[in-house]
Amino acid sequence: MTPDWIAVDWGTSQLRVWAMAGGRVLAAASSEDGMGRLSPEGFQPALLRLIEPWLTTGPMPVIACGMVGARQGWAEAPYRPVPCAPVAPGALMPVAADPRLALRFVPGLSQRKPAADVMRGEETQIAGVLATLPDFDGIVCLPGTHTKWAHLSAGEVVSFQTFLTGEMFALLAGQSVLRHSVGASGWDDAAFAEAVADAITSPARVSARLFGLRAEALLADLAPETARARLSGLLIGAELAAARPYWLGQRVVIVAADGIAHAYAAALAAQGVQAELLPAEQMTLAGLTLAQAGETP
Repeated sequence: MTPDWIAVDWGTSQLRVWAMAGGRVLAAASSEDGMGRLSPEGFQPALLRLIEPWLTTGPMPVIACGMVGARQGWAEAPYRPVPCAPVAPGALMPVAADPRLALRFVPGLSQRKPAADVMRGEETQIAGVLATLPDFDGIVCLPGTHTKWAHLSAGEVVSFQTFLTGEMFALLAGQSVLRHSVGASGWDDAAFAEAVADAITSPARVSARLFGLRAEALLADLAPETARARLSGLLIGAELAAARPYWLGQRVVIVAADGIAHAYAAALAAQGVQAELLPAEQMTLAGLTLAQAGETP
């Protein structure tokens, strides 16, 4: 079946595409051609390598979100300031491309106060949450390399805050002195929970607790999988301590892949917050479908 349109999620490290018929997926493909490895002239060839079999002679609507619209991407799609709907009619930015493509980018969102912040890609997932949970008012947590906490009310993103937690984990586990102690895989639920509680109780001591992972590995043969879980717990716990105004007493939805989603859900559950989990890819597609239809949730 020939698709009606093509959905694109273009991140820093990965490109994912879907051939769509309305809101139904006909086919999917992906590559490692994320924004981080492409020059501006490399974006169109990277896209065509995946979607060319789906193209017809006429222009095919292609709706793309994520870092493809960043300043270092294919073409910069200016941010839309909050408060605003995550995806709005008329906000998609047309981009010149192969004549077989009617290419448009979903703009990201920006915030100047209370603190400067930006997002790209997450606004599409937030739109997917609103499409899935009509009339949702509360908090959407989007864990990842740069975790976002967004406050939603009356169909709009009111405010949001970004934490560098995922990137810090990768840097500390892979490039710091902790790389000798932290395992590349494995997990310890009890160690994670203890570390989350420790960081929430005493966030000022997190830096010392982090070095303690190295010391305990040297002096007490701390298991690499336990060190990995503690590192994650300390960083997520410090994030939760800072993000308390977002989640305390609020309805919280987590949008992420299973592993990290369950880690955040467990950390919040220990604080008395029973978060709802929604799959990231499904929310991305729901948001892109809204953008393609020119609708708001």
